[in-house]
Amino acid sequence: MGEQLMAIVAEGHRGRTYLPPVAEHVRVAESAVSEWGPEEELQGKLTVNAYLYGMTRFRDLFTPRQLVALTTYSDLVGEARTRIYHDALDAGLSDDPTRLHAGGAGAVAYSEAIATYLGLGVSRLADISSSLSVWSPGRDQQKTTFARQAIPMVWDFAEANLFGDAAGDFAITMNSIGRVVDAAQARGMALARQADATTAANVGFAPLVSTDPPYYDNIGYADLSDFFYVWLRRSLGSIHPDLFGTVLTPKSQELVATPYRFDGSKAKAERFFERGLREVFEGIRAVAHRDYPVTIYYAFKQTETDDDLEGVQAIASTGWETMLQALLRSGFSVDGTWPMRTERGGRALSIGTNALASSIVLVCRPRAANAGITTRKDFVASLKSELPEALRTLQHGNIAPVDLAQASIGPGMAVFSRYAKVLEPDGSPMRVRTALALINQALDELLAEQEGEFDADTRFAIAWYEQFGLKEAEYGVAEVLTKAKVTSIGGLVEAGIVAAGRGRVRLLARSEYDPHWDPTTDTRLPVWEATQRLVHALLGGGEGAAAELQAKLGGLGEQARDLAYRLYQVAERKGWTDEARAYNALVVAWPDLLRGAERVRAAQPSQPSLGLE
Repeated sequence: MGEQLMAIVAEGHRGRTYLPPVAEHVRVAESAVSEWGPEEELQGKLTVNAYLYGMTRFRDLFTPRQLVALTTYSDLVGEARTRIYHDALDAGLSDDPTRLHAGGAGAVAYSEAIATYLGLGVSRLADISSSLSVWSPGRDQQKTTFARQAIPMVWDFAEANLFGDAAGDFAITMNSIGRVVDAAQARGMALARQADATTAANVGFAPLVSTDPPYYDNIGYADLSDFFYVWLRRSLGSIHPDLFGTVLTPKSQELVATPYRFDGSKAKAERFFERGLREVFEGIRAVAHRDYPVTIYYAFKQTETDDDLEGVQAIASTGWETMLQALLRSGFSVDGTWPMRTERGGRALSIGTNALASSIVLVCRPRAANAGITTRKDFVASLKSELPEALRTLQHGNIAPVDLAQASIGPGMAVFSRYAKVLEPDGSPMRVRTALALINQALDELLAEQEGEFDADTRFAIAWYEQFGLKEAEYGVAEVLTKAKVTSIGGLVEAGIVAAGRGRVRLLARSEYDPHWDPTTDTRLPVWEATQRLVHALLGGGEGAAAELQAKLGGLGEQARDLAYRLYQVAERKGWTDEARAYNALVVAWPDLLRGAERVRAAQPSQPSLGLE
């Protein structure tokens, strides 16, 4: 494939300006010839997108001019190292020949340490200096190649000026590394060591363990790291021969369930993954400090469905199942769960999706040696007894609806893992996958039971939404449902949430609601309407408009937030992505809406509200 210069971004009087291509710029770009480029072939996860379009080698991911720049900078690392060595001698450092990787502290080790940071800078520069790095119109600057954990395929890319005093400039890249070094130095000395987690249990002391294990087959970090490794090896191979002794990163022992490394066998990949995790957890259990729990971060979304759970479709996850199976078999139990907001709201993966906003932190301790045995019936009863309080705690903590199912795994598995075994009716031990499905089923039932706290009109709307969405259905069907929910079609029309006519009934879309409506004068205001109007205000007018409405709704707004959890669940199960995203956005924004509502009330002391606090 070829490329064509489309525009030039330049500094103007009031910001960046976009100019048409200039023939001289095209000629100069096309004249670049690189004498070297990384010839290694893309593997594994890297082959998903770019590989399909003929970009099979790492050098194919860069323009000739980018290759010239990156190889030049890589080679200059060695020259800089020599100059730094002589400067260190002139400054009085000893001429101790001990190398950095051997623990040296003289001029040789010092020059190698500085060169290491420079090599890291070249590696980081490659992330923003590839032909798969796009331009951000909103920020008027270039973005990095790795907006997510994959090599993408893009059709319009930006090529940064490496001396342009902007994103993509080598000096700016090194500046950010310098800030990290300053911050690390201010916090004192630390030691990072590379080791195989399955064999590194004997560390010589009792550590406090907090880990983020691999997510089954979701991300192949070893494959992805080769993008940087090929540049690091050129810059730093002579300084760190122990780290760069292979052409590409070692991959055979990486704990990911990737079938392509096992002749395409998914079963072999899964067994390798579970066995490796179990060895890691067993090692952790043997050496971890007894006064502190082990914390495990996990953010793998459950998206698989099982139809064999007593005829009920239930959500489960192979990733969660395999990780938890290894954890429990190594003798741990789950003591608690902390959902932690670890993801940037504007990260590429979350924009326009229902991606997880939190990591779920499982708090684990060794299971008691005298742990008993229970039955499936008693396990389900314990879930129904203990999960409601945990669910209320999560909701009061304002966990995003998109994260609720993952967060509920913690308290559910705390019940499951306190026993040595949970026995099925036939006497066989319950699988972790079955336990996950039962936990998710219990969560569904709890959210459905919360409907009893809403008014009759809202209960009708939920049931109708779950069955028909915003589509029309026959009048007779609606009439039967209104009797079951103790309301009436006339009352629903009066409430302003239903349209009825010509023998058909449907829920009104948010855009159809009366724009001149005032909640303080509405004599029949269901929670359903309050929720839809809050979502409409948030999506149409932003947090400010939604906060003004919340100031008028008072305690009814809190019920609207609770309803958003239930409606998110319905929309996600139905595959209504935009609807699910809208309800998730309302809950995520809720703390800001409450603060905004307080400011509105403070500015207008006489502001009326519905007084449901």
